[in-house]
Amino acid sequence: MAITGQLAEFSLPELFQFLEQGNKTGQLTLQTAAQGDSKPARTFYIWLRKGRIVSASHYSDGNGLLRLLYRKGLLQNITKEQIQQFSSLVVPLGVYLKIREQVTPEQLKLTFYTQVMRQVCALFEYSEGQFEFESGVKMPMQEMTGHMMLPTEVTLGALRVLKNWEALEEKLPESNSTLESAIEGKPHLKLNKLEWQLWEFTNGTVSLSSIAKQLRMDIDDIRRVAFRLILVGIAEEVPMVAAASRSLMGEAPAENEADDLSESFLESLVDFLKGNAQ
Repeated sequence: MAITGQLAEFSLPELFQFLEQGNKTGQLTLQTAAQGDSKPARTFYIWLRKGRIVSASHYSDGNGLLRLLYRKGLLQNITKEQIQQFSSLVVPLGVYLKIREQVTPEQLKLTFYTQVMRQVCALFEYSEGQFEFESGVKMPMQEMTGHMMLPTEVTLGALRVLKNWEALEEKLPESNSTLESAIEGKPHLKLNKLEWQLWEFTNGTVSLSSIAKQLRMDIDDIRRVAFRLILVGIAEEVPMVAAASRSLMGEAPAENEADDLSESFLESLVDFLKGNAQ
């Protein structure tokens, strides 16, 4: 059974999160709409096995990895007869080439990074288009290096370098909301310094605008970092009104938060108290 939808309603990061959490195996086809002259319409294929990305290509003929290896100069000693046999492989092409000592493990690792990370990152800037995920699709051995990666890891890496956030702007958390941890203990993902700093505030008591002031950063940058933590499943956005209600029930606010309360928060708190008084 195929799962279909529109990127305008279900963004690529959210789609990755769904496929990983569902431990899905199959082929994800993305047909993006053109966005001006700089972003033409594209069709892209991503293959997943048990919730992990194993390959990606914008070619439909199954030779995307071969082209990439050729451009990297790693197929110089391969004969035409061998290439013709690749279509009948029962193991990933990368594993086959490594066993034959025609590529090194490091070359294969870098090839997978180029195949997945560099190509997929560009797709995060598209806000319009459609997707289809079809389970039960045969894995394309000729397109696989043998490496795999969690979609959340791809998402985290892509959003760190994303320059144009227009496609995701409406999905960013509100500046007057706060974050709560969505996991037990510390994250297993490799977070950068800023992500760790924001993670330290996932106690549901400090608004993003206050965090921005304390870290002396632009609020939009903080909202984007918070969005990353939310999408990889380690944090949840919580309205400050909800956080305030818990504080009134006995949970103490952070020491620095009282000095940095925004007008919007105070207004929300007043409305909340009025509602309880009725």
